[in-house]
Amino acid sequence: MALQNKYDLVIFDWDGTLMDSIGAIVSCMQAAARDLAINIPSERAIRDLIGLSLPKILHLLFGDISHRHDEIVERYRQHFLSSKAISPLFDGSEHLLRQLSSHGYILAIATGKGRQGLDRVLSESGMGHYFAASRCADETKSKPDPLMIHSLLAEFNVPAHRAVMIGDSVHDLNMANNAGIAAIGVSYGANLLEQLQTANPLAIIDDVNKLASHL
Repeated sequence: MALQNKYDLVIFDWDGTLMDSIGAIVSCMQAAARDLAINIPSERAIRDLIGLSLPKILHLLFGDISHRHDEIVERYRQHFLSSKAISPLFDGSEHLLRQLSSHGYILAIATGKGRQGLDRVLSESGMGHYFAASRCADETKSKPDPLMIHSLLAEFNVPAHRAVMIGDSVHDLNMANNAGIAAIGVSYGANLLEQLQTANPLAIIDDVNKLASHL
């Protein structure tokens, strides 16, 4: 689909937006809880929190056993990093990034992942060269705080009305709202359509291949 040249800076979430990794995140979190004989959270409970920083997720899932959070983090990361198969990109993700890049858009990532995790998936997927910058939750404030977006706007000297955030969770969309930029939701990731609608994005898309016509 044709680009509309509405924006100079396009900021993507990663998990559940460009990469089909939500299932892996859920299974690794549940496996970590199982390893430690902790009450295993439901898939829906985990999905609702994806996009937040890992410490925030743990506090909301396991707040009553905060003394064990470090153990849970270690087990979660062991499961995630030991996975031999990288989660696939959604069909059309690479084409979209290539299309936007070739037309001069500045591309960035704002993610709840830690730096180590993001660098790993960018390297293994071969997608890192498309992005001019990235912000991770262990280096700045977690979504929905707008600091990630404000930092990217300042780095590239882009006014708020020329930037858009694309994400699969209300945390992504509310971060965009808090930063005063446009937001587009994608309904094929972590959150349900009804959840995304509560953040009043410009649009909600059900297929990566439909995003270009909104940019």
